[in-house]
Amino acid sequence: MPTYASLIQLEDRSVQNAQELASIWGEIRTEFEQHNATLEDAYAILGEHDFLIVFEAADREAGFKSALTLRRHGLEGQTMEVIDTDAFSQLVDEI
Repeated sequence: MPTYASLIQLEDRSVQNAQELASIWGEIRTEFEQHNATLEDAYAILGEHDFLIVFEAADREAGFKSALTLRRHGLEGQTMEVIDTDAFSQLVDEI
């Protein structure tokens, strides 16, 4: 399954309190499953972005739907398909 990473910024989301923000991850996890995707990890991060979301999706369409789910919850950001470094090494070896 392809893996995706989303770098999220909260600047446009009005958050009433930290508990409200913390509570959306269960909803997002459930909605991802409906799109044939799995929320693997979610991290709060310091710096230019506020969160890093890592998820797997059955295919590109499921990846798009999952990225749109994040947007629907007010989590604007950039989503990218990623591969681990072992798979990257195998690709390089094949060239």
